[in-house]
Parts: sequence; structure tokens; C-alpha cells
Amino acid sequence: MRGRKDRSMREVRRPPGEAWDEIFRTGGFPLQDPHQALVVLCDQFRERKVQRILDLCCGTGRNLIFLAKEGFEVCGIDLSQEGLLQTHRKVEAAGLKAELKRSDMTEIPYPSSSFDAVICIYAIYHNDMENMRRTLAEIHRVLRRGGLAYVTFQALRSHKYGLGREIEANTFVQYLDSDCQSESGVPHHFSGEDEVRQMMNAFHIIELKLEEFKTDDGVMHSHWQALAERS
Repeated sequence: MRGRKDRSMREVRRPPGEAWDEIFRTGGFPLQDPHQALVVLCDQFRERKVQRILDLCCGTGRNLIFLAKEGFEVCGIDLSQEGLLQTHRKVEAAGLKAELKRSDMTEIPYPSSSFDAVICIYAIYHNDMENMRRTLAEIHRVLRRGGLAYVTFQALRSHKYGLGREIEANTFVQYLDSDCQSESGVPHHFSGEDEVRQMMNAFHIIELKLEEFKTDDGVMHSHWQALAERS
């Protein structure tokens, strides 16, 4: 197995919900502004007569709040109780409405064809391949025919590639003492373009593009952005 490891590094195993509770409680996922693609996506949602949107793995609500303010009916799912509590507080403080449920992304607690659109941003790759496929199958199930899915996948050029223990091809569980220790014990899967297209073969892919940027300290962030239609 590949993976960068020093003898001093320790792998911490904990339930995923517990891991994300700690991450959100301690500010380990600091993003507050909505994902930049949502501004353009909202125009496409309106063109498609989208009304009801699921934010799958909504975290602390940065994207869900934006969509609610834009007038969409929004539902949010996350495994982290802490993330949902923070989202609930923000929804109430803004005078908005949203339905929030605690659930794993691989088992969406809604009937088939419940949504006009599903977004899953910076989340699906916190899985092994089997659970990524299960999640995509669930997204497909809960979308109405012609509904839109916007999903981001971590790309092979990401700075986190190779950090931790490789549990299967291109899937790494990060160590407590790595430079990404806030996500210790959390799996990260990295995909190439062909793999993304294969995983989403049940959808009609409208657009697939690579989002890349470097932070001021030279750290590379690299994600595939997939916009697809349920056929």
C-alpha cells in the first residue's frame, strides 16, 4: 500500500459522525461562503423549473442557506449532529425554512423522485469506492426524471493525495499527525476524469470540468465538478 507515513504518525479510528462533529465544533472546516458554482447553478435551476433541492452532506449550512435565500425549497442531510445544529441556528437566525435530517449519504431518507435537484459539494469522496457508488445510486433514486445533480469529486492532483494509509486504490485514511489532522480517520478518495464518468454512467453528464487553485502557501486544491441530469 502506498501512502506517506512516519513512525510518529497515528491513525485514529472513530465513527464518521463523531469525527465530523469534532471537525465542525472546532472549526476544522472553516468555509462559510457558498460554493462559487452555486450562483451560476441557480440560473440553471430556474431555467429547469427547479423548486425542491437536497443539499446532501450540508455540513454547517453554507450552501443550504444561500439556496434558501434564493427562494428554493431546501432540505439538508448530514451525518454530523453538530453540523445540523449549526445549520438550524443559522436558518432560524435568517428567518428561513429548511428541513434537516441526520443520515448517512449512502441511505437518503426520502422517497424516490423527491427532488428537482441534488447538490453534494466537497463530500462524496469521504468514502471508499463502494460507498461512493451507493451514494450516486441514491442521488439518482431521489431525483425526479430530468432532475439535476451537481457533485464534486476530489482529483488526483489534490495536495491531500497520498496522505495516510491507502485502504484501496486512490483511497487514503489520514493520520492524526499529518498536516490534515483535523480530518484524521476520515477517508479521502481521489478520481481521474474517466473514473468520474464511469461512476456517473447512470446520468447524462451536462458538464464536467476541473476546478483547481493554489492557496497563498502553494497548496493545490483540485476537484472535478460534475453537472448531470437524471435521464
